[in-house]
Amino acid sequence: MSEHASSTVLTSIRSSTVSARVAQALSRHVSEVFGVMGNGNAHLLDALASTTTRFTAMRHEAGGVAAADAYARAGGGLAAATATYGAGFTNTLTPLAEAVMAQIPLVLVVGDAPTTGTRPWDVDQFQIAAGLGAPTFTVGRDDATATTLRAIEHAVHRRTAVVLAIPYDLAAVASDEPLRADGTPHHPALVRPSRVEPVARRLDTAAAALRSAHRPLILAGRGAWLADAGPVLGELAERLDAHTATTALGRGLFGSSPRDLGVAGGFATEHAATRIAEADVVLVVGAGLNQFTMRFGEAFSADAHVIQVDLADAPTNARVDELIHGDAALAAAGLLERLSDGAGSGWVASAGRARPAPHLDRDLGDGSTGDGLCADGRLDPRSLAHRLDELLPADRTVVQDGGHFIGWAPMYFDIPSPDRLVMVGTAYQSIGLGFPSAVGAAAAGHTGTTVLCTGDGGGLMALPDLDTVIRTVPSGVIVVFNDAAYGAEVHQYGSRGLDQTPMLIDEVDFAALARALGGQGVTVDTLAALDGLTDWVHAGAQGVLLLDCRISTSVVAPYLSEMMQQGPRPVAVD
Repeated sequence: MSEHASSTVLTSIRSSTVSARVAQALSRHVSEVFGVMGNGNAHLLDALASTTTRFTAMRHEAGGVAAADAYARAGGGLAAATATYGAGFTNTLTPLAEAVMAQIPLVLVVGDAPTTGTRPWDVDQFQIAAGLGAPTFTVGRDDATATTLRAIEHAVHRRTAVVLAIPYDLAAVASDEPLRADGTPHHPALVRPSRVEPVARRLDTAAAALRSAHRPLILAGRGAWLADAGPVLGELAERLDAHTATTALGRGLFGSSPRDLGVAGGFATEHAATRIAEADVVLVVGAGLNQFTMRFGEAFSADAHVIQVDLADAPTNARVDELIHGDAALAAAGLLERLSDGAGSGWVASAGRARPAPHLDRDLGDGSTGDGLCADGRLDPRSLAHRLDELLPADRTVVQDGGHFIGWAPMYFDIPSPDRLVMVGTAYQSIGLGFPSAVGAAAAGHTGTTVLCTGDGGGLMALPDLDTVIRTVPSGVIVVFNDAAYGAEVHQYGSRGLDQTPMLIDEVDFAALARALGGQGVTVDTLAALDGLTDWVHAGAQGVLLLDCRISTSVVAPYLSEMMQQGPRPVAVD
């Protein structure tokens, strides 16, 4: 047999395996896959290379899932990641739990134990995933295409992460799946979830409450953005003469509207928080109202009437007085129609233009001015955030790791739209997913610069994928808020007299690490040292620049101060 004939036969065999059927079905609905290759998914990745779907090789399996999650949140499309069985699978668990809790449709394709039984190194992946809330779909020799489609539809309809498992002994065997007359697998169209029409009488009741409001407020979250409800909510605010505000994950929904108060909850300015607490009717659209958005119960006045629009079957917070179950855009349009003859409240008109939103408010609140340094000689993180906002390219996608610093960028950076602020890890209260999240966000298709904000603690956890950022992100700035500590723990527990030794980190030279991996790195210990960022921007903003910013632990973030008043708690956002 000739070399060409042998190659043709091999290609035919490889394209008809169980793994190939999974890859072909996946590629019809997924543009990007992130992950790490191993024994259990090698055949899948080989088959994926023959499709139009692109694979990005990460350096850690957790990074693969985090990157896929960030890709979806940044508007790239359905999230997909892959890992091998056993240790590869268990390495994905933290970001997999995050995707479940954050309601991110995500498909994790993994190898699994052979159908003949477990081996000494296998674990019960089905039960482990179930414990996180992620169902497992296991492909067979005769149903790989159909099972892949079922997994995708479940992820999309239920807004959750799923595991798609390929048993090891089936990965490279020929598929017995029935074929169409032309010899190709049948790929039925993916059934997308339909928009949920809100109940008319619920809209009538809510419209009546809004019509009688003296101080109406519209609070929107990420769900409003996903439903494309922003424009109609803006019209509704105009008609009601209502203030607007957003959760952190809804930042930018209302643009530069003069009636917008910016971020609600722990990241709000005192002015915004005061105005929000004055509202007598609050329309909450696509926001879960967690404890942080609610400022631990202090966000709204005790007698405020709270109306929630959500796809949840029940109110997501005990403070909600009535729930409109349905699509955010349809509900907003229904309310707008019902209020067509209603006069505005006069609340915003009488109070004048709202103060700038938190990210535009240049008052640090404590009189801090000058060189941006604290008494200990290290940078004030607020002054740093202000200056970074001025110097970073305006066309930006901001990615957040978790940690004490988590509020500075959402509070002080301009964010173009909600899909340009990506915060993977907040639902599960994790840190250490920042570097891979930047990879996924950068792949989502936005122009401009990807800006990652991480801490030294989380940065060290995710360090393997610093390489991936430098290798794959065309224009990126990494801001390391380096306080040589786990800052949130220092403030919550060290301040109460607990031993701080486990809370401290030997200061790491992140700039040198970036240079060692092929990026650019600058140590920033004064605001003047940010000239390195200016030079990078003027040179074309290409490649990855890491700013190792030496910040002070003396500044306690306002949202953390509120948490400390309630007792030590983890850090998250809505």
